[in-house]
This record gives sequence, C-alpha cells and structure tokens, in this order.
Amino acid sequence: MDNASSTSTATSDTPGKRLQRVTPSVAKQIERQLGGRTRDIHLSDELADLFRERSWRHTAKIIRAWMFWVIVLDVVTLALNAILLPLDTVSQMLLPASILPPAALITALAFRKPRAHWQQGVFVVAGMCLILVSVAFVGVNSGGEFYERHLTIMLFVAVTAIVIFPIPLLWATMIGGFALTLYLVFQRQNPNIQVGSALAGALFFACGVAATIVARRTATILAQKTFLLELRDQIRLADLTEANTRLELLARTDPLTGVANRRSMMERLDLFWTKELPEKSAAMLMCDVDDFKRLNDNLGHAEGDRCLVKIAGIIQSCLRETDHVARYGGEEFLVFLQDCDEQEAVRIAEIIRGRVEAASLPNPTSRVVPFVSLSVGVATMERCSATVSAEDLQRQADEALYLAKKHGRNRVVVQPAKPD
Repeated sequence: MDNASSTSTATSDTPGKRLQRVTPSVAKQIERQLGGRTRDIHLSDELADLFRERSWRHTAKIIRAWMFWVIVLDVVTLALNAILLPLDTVSQMLLPASILPPAALITALAFRKPRAHWQQGVFVVAGMCLILVSVAFVGVNSGGEFYERHLTIMLFVAVTAIVIFPIPLLWATMIGGFALTLYLVFQRQNPNIQVGSALAGALFFACGVAATIVARRTATILAQKTFLLELRDQIRLADLTEANTRLELLARTDPLTGVANRRSMMERLDLFWTKELPEKSAAMLMCDVDDFKRLNDNLGHAEGDRCLVKIAGIIQSCLRETDHVARYGGEEFLVFLQDCDEQEAVRIAEIIRGRVEAASLPNPTSRVVPFVSLSVGVATMERCSATVSAEDLQRQADEALYLAKKHGRNRVVVQPAKPD
C-alpha cells in the first residue's frame, strides 16, 4: 500500500500526458483491479506513480494548510497561557513550544514543490515527530495537571494528522507508532499514575490510533479506486475519440488510392470560396487516365486499381503543400491549386503528365502510347475574378479536359475561366 501514496514527484502531467504513459499492460492492470474487490486494490509501481502525480497538488495543499493552522494554534495557545497562567508555568512551556513553529514551517515549505517520494516521506514524518515531541514536552515540563493533558493533546494531534493527511499507510503507521511510544514512555514516568494505569491508557489510545490508521487505509483505497475509474474513463474516451477520428478520415478519404474523396474536395472548395477567395487566385486540374477501360479489359481490374494507386501517388508528389488532390470519379482526379496563376498551373500539370508517362505503367491496347498516359484540363481564376464560382471553375476544367481528349490525349489544355 506504500506505493499508493498520494504525494508526487511531478505535477505538470495533464490527462493527455498521463494517457501517453499508459501502456496496454497498465490498461489491463486497471481493468483487473476494477474487476476485483475494492479492498483488494493494490497499485503497481507504474499506477502508483500516476496516482501520486494526479493527487500531488491536493495532498500538498492539505499538508501546508494543516501546518499553518498548527502554528497559529500554538502561538495563540501560548499567548493565552501567558495571560492566564503563572509566569513560572509559562516559562516551562516556552522552550518546548518553540520547537513546533519551525518544524511545521519547514514541513510546509517542503511541500511547496514536488520532491522525490522518499524525501516527502522524511519531511512529513520527521516534521510530525518534532511537533508531537513539542506538544508532549510542554506538558512534561509544566508538570501537574498539564502533564497528562498535553500527552492526550499530543495523541489527538497525531490522530488528526493521520485522518486529514492523504498519505501512505507506512507514513501514517510511523506517525501513530511514534505518538503511542512517546505517550507510553512519558506516562510511565508520570509520578501521578501507576504503571498499570499508564499501560491501560496506552492500550486504549492504541486502539483508537489503530482504528484511525485502518480508516486512513480505507480512504486511500477508495481514492485509488476513484483514480482508476477516472483513468479508465479517460482511456475509453481517448479510444472513442481515436475511433471517431479514423471514421472521419475514412469518410474523407478514397479507400483505394488514399487521397481525398469527392466529398472532402467539395468541402475544401466551399471553405476556399467562403473565406479565402477575396485574397487568392486559384486553378483546377481535371486529370483523366487515357483509355482506362482498355487497360481494365486487357489486364484486369486488379491491374487497373494498382495503376490508379500509383497515379495518385505521382500526382501528390508533384503538388505543393497548399495544393489538394481528390479522386473525383473512376479514373478522374481533381487537383485544386491554391494561390496559383495560369503559368504555374500549366507547369504543374505538365509535370504530372510527364511523370505519369515516364512511369511506363503498362497499357498495351492504348490508342496513344503502349503505356498509361494522362490528359489534363486546366482552368484558372485570377484574383479579380471573384464572381467565378467553384462550379464554374470545375466546368471550365472539364471543358479543357474534353479538348485535350479531342486533340489526341496525353496532353495539357488550358482554358481560363471567365465570369458568367
């Protein structure tokens, strides 16, 4: 259970970063832990580290606040005693009471920033032991009625810390054990009670401290279960988000070639014409594989599919980062060139056409060349032609493609778009 501390060595992890550290084996551990009984939850080292990181801020804030109020109560109590009690009694209380403020302050400062897990344990256990010693010695030095009263207060301070601090079971046990030992040692030296009474009192308080430690363990397990549930929900949400992203990608991608599909291209054109048109020119290339039906009939549809995949890759390799290509029909590809004039559009179209021809993909029954070739229709829109719609530009590219087919295929034909 010590590995399940709620202190931390790192605090900057966001849920997303935590999920990046959750391996499949850790995810299985989460499911296994949540599938069993709550009281059997025991975090592995990896999960314990994540748990400490998640709860660090909460734990540190509680410890700092508790230490602050202990200092305030110590100072206020000492001031009231100085007013109400004889000067000799107050002078006996002053020295041991002065131990508490610096011990509590140092412990609080130690939890202002993340430290190694063992260092945090040393600070909180050592700080609490000094605080308990301070409270106990105030009563021992004062004697009389203050002797047993302050030993009882010392135990109350220890129990309060165990209940409030979300710390590991080992740390809580060390604090509780030290408080009981201190109580028993001083009570056996108390001249006002017998040894049997001291032992009976120690046994009584030991039962209370033990019950408190058990309660701390239960609270820690419940906090761990909450953490595991939260982590599982984050994992499931991340899986669902990833699945939705894949589905969205599939909905926008041509399953054969891997480039955008017609729907995705239409959305891109709508975005351009809605938001970017006033500032940019544009061009469209309508690319069509020459005699593609003959290729399918002669070499088979599998070879035709491989041909389309390779052509899609060639087109993509010829484009700039701002350009877009989509499979528009069976063997047609639509290319959208953003911020591109006629000269640049024709240059890109010729590069595409030339690389497809240079690839020498077989098409033995083609009426052009015995290899796969491409006809490209080009339509452009200047910055001043804002009245040209996406449909107009696409129609112009179709008309240019028709002319390229008509004049022998395997060529680029350009037809500038004009406003209607």
